[in-house]
Amino acid sequence: MSIDELNAIAPFMDWGTFINSAFTKVNKHLSGSEHVVVYAPEFLKSLGKILQNTTTPDGILNLHNYLVWQVVRNYVGFLSQEFREAAKVLEKAQMGVVGTEETWRECVVATDAALGPAVGAMYIREAFHTESKEMAEEMIKRVRKTFKENLESVHWMDKKTLKAAIDKASSISEMIGFPDYILSPVELDAKFADLKVKENEFFQNNVRVNNFNVQENLARLFKPVNKTRWDMSPPTVNAYYSPTRNNIVFPAGILQAPFFHKDNPKSLNYGAVGVVMGHELAHAFDDQGRKYDKDGNLNQWWQQETSDKFKNLTQCMVDQYSAYSLRGEKLNGKLTLGENIADNGGLKASYRAYQEWVKENGEEKALPGISLTHQQLFFLGFSQVWCSSITKEAAHLEIMKDSHVPGEFRVFGSLTNSEDFANAFNCPPGSKMNPKKKCTVW
Repeated sequence: MSIDELNAIAPFMDWGTFINSAFTKVNKHLSGSEHVVVYAPEFLKSLGKILQNTTTPDGILNLHNYLVWQVVRNYVGFLSQEFREAAKVLEKAQMGVVGTEETWRECVVATDAALGPAVGAMYIREAFHTESKEMAEEMIKRVRKTFKENLESVHWMDKKTLKAAIDKASSISEMIGFPDYILSPVELDAKFADLKVKENEFFQNNVRVNNFNVQENLARLFKPVNKTRWDMSPPTVNAYYSPTRNNIVFPAGILQAPFFHKDNPKSLNYGAVGVVMGHELAHAFDDQGRKYDKDGNLNQWWQQETSDKFKNLTQCMVDQYSAYSLRGEKLNGKLTLGENIADNGGLKASYRAYQEWVKENGEEKALPGISLTHQQLFFLGFSQVWCSSITKEAAHLEIMKDSHVPGEFRVFGSLTNSEDFANAFNCPPGSKMNPKKKCTVW
């Protein structure tokens, strides 16, 4: 919507003045007709009703204190020990966490957040194996192939939408490990040329980093989209799919145990990082990703009848995950739908990819001392990466806000929907791990 339209639905803020106050940093001015992305207009309308109660002197003071506190909260980790200890009191109330992180860990996290590409260059040179990248590239190729085969096998899509879906899956690009430029000192220095860091000024340096990042982000808005830009630093243990770039990214950090090791059996690698690969591919076709076409444009490329069938299928998952509860608190199957679609689709694609590998290369040798088949080890590898210990407070916050269900339900929900799992472990039909009703989208 335009900035003028935004002012109309959320008049509690002069949005033109607010937005342009940021763009003065890059010498740009936006008119009221300029379009901006508003993810939750209904939220802003509701917020406007709440803020009507802040017109009194006390209300204005409370709002002012709240906004200032949000700024303080973002920077409190960069302040002295007494401030960080005060923040721990709030963290304990919210998350149930006690104790403090070791100083070296705090320093590593802060440095990676501020200078991720530079830290990444050190990590790649010291700890990353080129062989791991090559193996990951082969795995993605196999998982993509089986994911496309799964797409082709669905019976509920019309031919036009199915063809467009397969084209989109084929067009997904991947970035693995790290961007090449970080290993060039000249290019790395050029990236941070406008960032001035001073010794013994930890707090001020982090303020400078934030300002540097804001200016870089604002300037990027007036340039063509860079589809090879990384949003995570190489040491990050995570992965993501970008709908606007139609690409998947796997930083070097996730290509290590427990997700991956170059000497692991293929069953464990496909069960762990292989499922993550399938998960990210499936995000291109979840409840949000499906709205973008193969070029990353927000576009209605689904036929209406197929779109309606998709919504009916996904309602099965909404109901399934909403029926789960943790410590007496129900999960939110609607909030977590996209991640649940990706978990289920990723598990299926990676298992089929592993089976294809076995057909070509033969069964792997049994692991000594373990009476499990490699098909069973695949699912064990998938399950183990989601082992966790969580406090009651953190679990409540996760259920309320996180787009993922807690780890144990990522495992239980996906496995109970999997015919492959039931076959691997010979689960009787109708048993807890092999219910008759299963939810399948991809």
